Amino acid sequence: MLRHILYALALAATAAHGQSPAVSDWGHYGGDSFGQRYSPLHEINRDNVAKLEVAWTYRTGELGAGFARADKLAFEATPVLAFGRLYLSTPTSIVIALDPATGRELWRHDPHIPRDRHYAEATSRGVAAWEDPDRNRKGACIRRVFLGTLDARLLALDADSGKPCADFGLDGAVQLGVDARLTTPGEYLVTSPPAIFEDVVIVGSAIGDNRGVELERGIVRGFDARSGATLWKFDPIPDSKDHPTASHWRADQAQRTGGANAWAPITVDPGRGLAFIPTGSASPDFYGGERQGDNAMANSLVALDARTGAVRWYRQLIHHDLWDFDLAAQPTLIEIESEARSVAAVVQATKSGLLFVLDRETGEPVYGIEERKVPASRVPGEQASPTQPFPKTPPLVSPGPIRPQDAWGLTFWDRGKCRELIAKYRNEGAYTPPDLAGTILFPSFVGGVNWGGVAHDLRSNRIIAVVNHFPFVVTLAPRETLRIQRESGGFPESEFAAQRGTPYGARREPLVSPWGLPCVRPPWGTLVSVDLGKNRIDWEVPLGGTRGILPAWLPSRDFGMPGLGGAIVTAGDLVFVAAAMDNRFRAFDVETGKELWKRALPAGGQATPMTYRAGPDHRQFVVIAAGGHGGLDTPKGDYVIAYALPR
Repeated sequence: MLRHILYALALAATAAHGQSPAVSDWGHYGGDSFGQRYSPLHEINRDNVAKLEVAWTYRTGELGAGFARADKLAFEATPVLAFGRLYLSTPTSIVIALDPATGRELWRHDPHIPRDRHYAEATSRGVAAWEDPDRNRKGACIRRVFLGTLDARLLALDADSGKPCADFGLDGAVQLGVDARLTTPGEYLVTSPPAIFEDVVIVGSAIGDNRGVELERGIVRGFDARSGATLWKFDPIPDSKDHPTASHWRADQAQRTGGANAWAPITVDPGRGLAFIPTGSASPDFYGGERQGDNAMANSLVALDARTGAVRWYRQLIHHDLWDFDLAAQPTLIEIESEARSVAAVVQATKSGLLFVLDRETGEPVYGIEERKVPASRVPGEQASPTQPFPKTPPLVSPGPIRPQDAWGLTFWDRGKCRELIAKYRNEGAYTPPDLAGTILFPSFVGGVNWGGVAHDLRSNRIIAVVNHFPFVVTLAPRETLRIQRESGGFPESEFAAQRGTPYGARREPLVSPWGLPCVRPPWGTLVSVDLGKNRIDWEVPLGGTRGILPAWLPSRDFGMPGLGGAIVTAGDLVFVAAAMDNRFRAFDVETGKELWKRALPAGGQATPMTYRAGPDHRQFVVIAAGGHGGLDTPKGDYVIAYALPR
């Protein structure tokens, strides 16, 4: 606790104009380098939050004009505060600096990514700020802003002017696709902010998955923050016989397989010199016959030496992934203290709705993990893992099977339609493998805890998470069958994946009623508080309502809607969160989960908020990006909105 007390005192003594990332109110994507999304600020608290009002609004101007994937734009950015400026990025990799007290634009840098390219994703979650500790260095770029772009470059910009740092790479940019086996332009990109340890900038990548077996490699790299020189690289899939997991793979399959990339935010433990890398699934997602075995280091939390890239330990949390269960959440570093012991831990939430709590030094489970038997595959050529790891922490999503009698609907008619759908597909509980007849995935690849991650209340040792309870159907079939289905126009809600190099492609669509609502009982989106000291769920409340989603003649209700984005916790006893599809920004009581404040947003709020102090009176602001999300089809926009108490 001493570290947290000293940290709070440092914040109290620091004005916004002098904040380096290390002592800023919100100097990193996750609040601090530990990714805790906690703020010690308490000017806004449970007693006065109802008075919050809009303090300023800024519009980025990025609405997708001339952008080939305007339909996919997702404004997921969380700004960071450093050097007296608020820094953020648009979905098209434009970096913007704002005055934190007024929202006035100070500078913007457009890296001019090719706008005619069909990118696998169209988002950017934010930037990283860095200050050179060498006090003998003078001139521009002593303070830098780093961004990974959609066209796979790492940019270094002067934090004061926004101009590229000429001494970094080539004219301020480093190409990231080197040695990654690039295939199709737009399928290898960066969507999450870099992580920084001392003078090392650590970057992963996002890869358009499900195209085939031989996709881009999920290499993580460390670069020199001054020159852009490559310091180290790490490939989760064996690239040589000396790789730590070479004995777990067939050499020919390891050579062909792509993915296992770290597209989620990376977390650094500065004191231990560790970088915690959450990896994704090996390619392709829904058929693993060409990547036999557990696929070690895919779907794993990997602790690397942040200086050298050497593997310290790893813990696989999904064996032989067949469900697109990438580790999407940023690892969160916490201290667990009890009468018996104190443990420096890392919390990793998963799309399967589980919370793994591991010792930061060793990777050993703090609360224990057991291997449980799970359903077998019935697909020729597939060998699903017979077991999966389940932590001895409370599950955030029910792992039980979905049966026809579990069908839900607003009326007898739509409930009957859902009952027919559920009876049609396979589901035997958690980790039921994809099937040729179709399988219900619950939670699905958008379920559980996604890239919004978790927040940690330092005072009570609570974990707060946005959780999706949303079912999808995945069906394997020969590619010619899927081609005919796609061209027929009879599957308007379906996504098709080629999975080249395997016998089967895949089709996936949401399991919804004729009204467009999930066929399982609500809530479909929740805000959950887990007491780690007592290892139990403290409270769970629905997050979001159906207003604007249901037909106008049906009543709107706060069922709890799916969403993307995360929550933050403040010392004002508040949880701030948007995320849900109903385009509302909310504040909850951290002790009870009671909703205390709610405001409509002008566009979808699929981002994680942040908070800080600024101005001569050190006024507390809460900021959210509201620009909508192409995947969730929420209203588009380009808003950055700051809320504060009336003066």
